[in-house]
Amino acid sequence: LCSANASIFGVANARPKCFPSSLISQLRGGDGDGDAPTSRPYLPYTLAIRDSIMIAHSFHNNPNFGPAGGLHGATYTVDVEFASKELHPECKWVIDIGAASEMVADVLKQFNYKNLDDVFGDEVMTTTEFMCKAVFDGIVKKLKEKQMINEGDEKLFEGWIKVTLWESHKAWASFEGPAS
Repeated sequence: LCSANASIFGVANARPKCFPSSLISQLRGGDGDGDAPTSRPYLPYTLAIRDSIMIAHSFHNNPNFGPAGGLHGATYTVDVEFASKELHPECKWVIDIGAASEMVADVLKQFNYKNLDDVFGDEVMTTTEFMCKAVFDGIVKKLKEKQMINEGDEKLFEGWIKVTLWESHKAWASFEGPAS
């Protein structure tokens, strides 16, 4: 799944690690046998929460990242979208906006004003894409902790989550998947 042998910075000898397609399937929510969701289901209702974090991190001087390989800072605008097929029968919402705001803030505070090299260790490349998945996983964990997706027949949220981290108005990354 990796065929590039050079980065945009012209470093031909620093070949990125490649992952088997079964691992990519697992990262996308499947079991490794090709059952990963291929697209977002039709979910017409969304509620989005916007927040921001300021972080420091490095790419451990990996030459594939050029000048960004060393320690630097970033300010991300973070959008978390909660999407659902239908509104809650009684409250007529996708999810309680106050609870969603609190969950997003709780997840982000573990990264805000931190050096991600300290949070994740020296072997992890904390790319924007990686951080989208980390925030997504944190949101799903919070939903389960608050029993918002495991409340018997009447779930307080059932749907899809999309996390977008904006590096600037020109560059962003996203990760999305089911909330279960």
